[in-house]
Amino acid sequence: MQWITAIIKPFKLDEVREALAEAGVHGMTVTEVKGFGRQHGHTELYRGAEYVVDFLPKLKIEVAVGDAQLDRVIEAIAGAARTGKVGDGKIFVHPLEQAIRIRTQEVDDDAL
Repeated sequence: MQWITAIIKPFKLDEVREALAEAGVHGMTVTEVKGFGRQHGHTELYRGAEYVVDFLPKLKIEVAVGDAQLDRVIEAIAGAARTGKVGDGKIFVHPLEQAIRIRTQEVDDDAL
């Protein structure tokens, strides 16, 4: 099993959600986050004063998948989130040792 964390632009959420559903993902966690990478923020003008916005709004999507689904899910996220511009985001993959569904006590792939 693998734990996938993807950081994407907020306006891409619906496209990524639909792509994940088509890839067989039945659930995910989405969190509003702020951060920066190579994009380095930007400058904005507010009431005549210029200021730097260092942290840009992003969404963090977390999904647990079986090993057999991994490549399909990564392709789904990358394809749906890509705009071709700086700041499209990142996908991180971590090994997931165990998953337990609390209600039924199912474990590992059965719990996903």
